[in-house]
Amino acid sequence: MKILIVSDTHRNNANFMKVVEKTGPLDMVIHCGDVEGSELLISKAAGCPVEMVQGNNDFFSDLPREKEFALGQYRVWLTHGHNYYVSMNNEIIKQEARMREVDIVMCGHTHKPVVDIGRDLTLINPGSISYPRQENRKPSYIIMEIDSAGEAHYTINYLS
Repeated sequence: MKILIVSDTHRNNANFMKVVEKTGPLDMVIHCGDVEGSELLISKAAGCPVEMVQGNNDFFSDLPREKEFALGQYRVWLTHGHNYYVSMNNEIIKQEARMREVDIVMCGHTHKPVVDIGRDLTLINPGSISYPRQENRKPSYIIMEIDSAGEAHYTINYLS
């Protein structure tokens, strides 16, 4: 199973379209918020099931603020992260994820990619595919692959 994880497109969807074309076919797309009205375009372009939540800039969105769902053998919690102070550090969101008894928490908001694999919890932040803020300032996204044994593997990718 091949899953594209993105965040913080902020209605600037050109890079999203490039990544879908480059990485497809996909089994699922996960958007960690700040879609800003591009829900339909993202869903159509993905050509597969899409999970999305609203971010702090999705003012008039009908998207849920958070979602929990199963992905293979994993329990996933999807949130934008701003309500858990991810701009400061990831400790509060990780504590909340452990209380929810999930295996993976996916968030955005910081525009900086992170794959933090711990003993009992994995935190994923794909950064921003449109407005990156990490040191190299390259648009980023994550490919999550679930292999035939059901194990998840993550790769941070950069658009050049």
